[in-house]
Amino acid sequence: MDPLILGLLIGLLVGAVLASVILVVARKLKEKRDKEQIASAEEEARRIINDALKTAESKKREALLEAKEEIHASRSEYEREVKERRSELSKQERRLQQKEENLDRKTDAIEKKNDQIQKRLSELDAARDEVALLKKSQMEVLERISGYTVEEAKAYLISNVESECTHEAAMKIKEIEARLKEEADEKARNIITQAIQRCAADNVSEATVSVVALPNDEMKGRIIGREGRNIRSIEQLTGVDLIIDDTPEAITVSCFDPVRREIARITLEKLILDGRIHPARIEEMYHKAKQEVDATIKAEGERAVFETGVRGVHPEIVKLLGRMKYRTSYGQNVLNHSKEVAYISGLLASELGVDIQLAKRAGLLHDLGKAVDHEMEGSHVQLGVELARKYKESEEVVHAIEAHHGDVEPHSLVALIVQAADTISAARPGARRENIESYIKRLEKLEEVTKSFNGVESCYAIQAGREIRIMVKPEEVSEDEMVLLARQIANKIESELEYPGQIKVNLFRETKAVEYAK
Repeated sequence: MDPLILGLLIGLLVGAVLASVILVVARKLKEKRDKEQIASAEEEARRIINDALKTAESKKREALLEAKEEIHASRSEYEREVKERRSELSKQERRLQQKEENLDRKTDAIEKKNDQIQKRLSELDAARDEVALLKKSQMEVLERISGYTVEEAKAYLISNVESECTHEAAMKIKEIEARLKEEADEKARNIITQAIQRCAADNVSEATVSVVALPNDEMKGRIIGREGRNIRSIEQLTGVDLIIDDTPEAITVSCFDPVRREIARITLEKLILDGRIHPARIEEMYHKAKQEVDATIKAEGERAVFETGVRGVHPEIVKLLGRMKYRTSYGQNVLNHSKEVAYISGLLASELGVDIQLAKRAGLLHDLGKAVDHEMEGSHVQLGVELARKYKESEEVVHAIEAHHGDVEPHSLVALIVQAADTISAARPGARRENIESYIKRLEKLEEVTKSFNGVESCYAIQAGREIRIMVKPEEVSEDEMVLLARQIANKIESELEYPGQIKVNLFRETKAVEYAK
């Protein structure tokens, strides 16, 4: 073996032995050191335990002392509370005892009062029975003295109360009417008077016939023509009736339609001026006259709108207004009447602070239906409403047209103003005229309505139907009841009759006693 390798192995072996020895020595030293540390730690632990035991003992003694002190304090507090509670209980016992004694006394007092009440009730029952007997005996005595039974006496008292109430109601009505008249009549009279004075339009009475003047009586024969061909041609074209009588130098044109009557009149005048009268010439003149009347109608409508200051009127309504130039109502020209109503409506509206333009517009159009009422079915109010709605008039104007004769209840100031203005225009002296037949029928209807009331003995319509004088039966109608009766008659006249202006209801009651000394 190589000595070097052998030496290396021996060195390694020696190193290993030395390392083992060193490890053993180090382990021994570590074990010794650990034992010393363990002994030191055990000693320290014993010291700590002893200290802890001493501290715990002292804490225990302190805790026991504190616990004893707390127990002593709690026991003292408890004893004090127990003493207070016993004292409170004793006080409550005394109060309860006092209350029981008070309740006993009150119970005794209540029992005594109940006894007294029962005694009084028995006394009251006895007194009530006695009063009933006295009342019965007194009623018998009163019935015997007065000669009335109980029911008859009640009826008598009720009648007296009714008469007193009637008297009070009549006096109240008089008082209210007097106060209202004092406050309202003067102002209303001033406003209406000013409106009438500021609109003083002329009143012209027109008829349903027109008279055409002739240069001579020979012209009558020429108008009639050979075998009446000319007059037949005129009547067929114009739709009128020609009345040729003994009236010198005049021919009467009769027709309900005023426009046709006017066209016929102008046609005759043109034929008379021309002198050539035959069917062809009649037709030519008829067309010229028709064009002339149409132009006049348009011009009159525009003139009415311009004079009243109403703006934005539909062209067809303008033509309808122009047609009213040839329409009359009770002899009053409808176009003039409509313009007058527009003026008066504007004046009243200015006094009352209402829209003047709206009032004028409604006043001008209120009789619009009369332009076509002879051609279409329905009243002029219904036709006017339809035409106004057709040509897009406002609902205020439509309502004023519908309400101006009371067909519906007016619910706007403009409608009331137009209604009043229409009445003012129609009620002027000479503004309207009626034929004798309708006039008599209106008076008879007025008297008939008045006679329908109980207690009316006789009645007389006077002053062209503007006043009704009524004689009442004095044994049926008292002085106080006359006021109520007059009010009832006036209300019925307003609801059932149509009349211009107003009607005065005048009642008379007279009691006479006649005796002769012999």
